Amino acid sequence: MPITIYIDSYLTIIYNVFIMLTLKLQRIGKKHQASYRLIVGEKREKLNGKQLEDLGWFNPHTKKAEFKKDRILHWISMGAQKTDTVHNLLINNKIIEGKKIAVHKQPAKAPDAAPAAQPTESKA
Repeated sequence: MPITIYIDSYLTIIYNVFIMLTLKLQRIGKKHQASYRLIVGEKREKLNGKQLEDLGWFNPHTKKAEFKKDRILHWISMGAQKTDTVHNLLINNKIIEGKKIAVHKQPAKAPDAAPAAQPTESKA
């Protein structure tokens, strides 16, 4: 999104500011009764900070969700990224198509290294 700043009537400076937008879940609700909003906001902005748009809600206890499909597709087409959890949630609700992302994937353990050669005693 280029931002134009006019310093003089003759001189124009254009700053290209690229803001990374992200679709992410914002936790709402009481303690032990979590519910989430799907929001669009800056990637580095805190979850309780500024948000551009509210795109729906998700309740993990009842597995109910309601999303604004047209607005989600609009923001994705504008270049907004999705968190892995949001990506999987949108696939479950058939808003986007694709493969799920393993969110809590355990790192592969390295195979055990071959045992080190034991030093041999030299015969004197």
